[in-house]
Amino acid sequence: MNYHVYHSIDVINGPGTRCTLFVSGCEHNCKGCYNKSTLNPNSGHAFCQQLEDKIIADLNDTRIHRRGLSLSGGDPLHPVNCEAVLKLVKRVNSECENKDIWMWTGYKLSELNPTQQEIVALIDTLIDGRFEQDKADPSLDWRGSSNQIIHTINIL
Repeated sequence: MNYHVYHSIDVINGPGTRCTLFVSGCEHNCKGCYNKSTLNPNSGHAFCQQLEDKIIADLNDTRIHRRGLSLSGGDPLHPVNCEAVLKLVKRVNSECENKDIWMWTGYKLSELNPTQQEIVALIDTLIDGRFEQDKADPSLDWRGSSNQIIHTINIL
């Protein structure tokens, strides 16, 4: 898996102070996408064990309380990302007490394959659906267009 940017402190992509990882790779090619630089799964930087360990350490840092991890992109559920994302969310759940995981994907919940479903079962909130420019609404919380749905999967 590749990623474009990691923010160890973020207050934009989900509730509270968070860690946010923008992964590479998206096959949806939504018209009006604000993050087109992340579409190519080979763009950005290689996601490595060192960064995974840093994310876990940042989430557990008691000097700056973080509510959880946000995964965006690109698309965290793109097939090339699933193995690394699954490993990361499992680690967050086992090593980071009381941290939530939010994820944005262009896939609809009903379209997910078994591996993607396994990942989603381990997160707390999923925002699904492709960005649709004709339904764009900047007043929406956590979504770019009104067709996207916020699913509460697990509650801490």
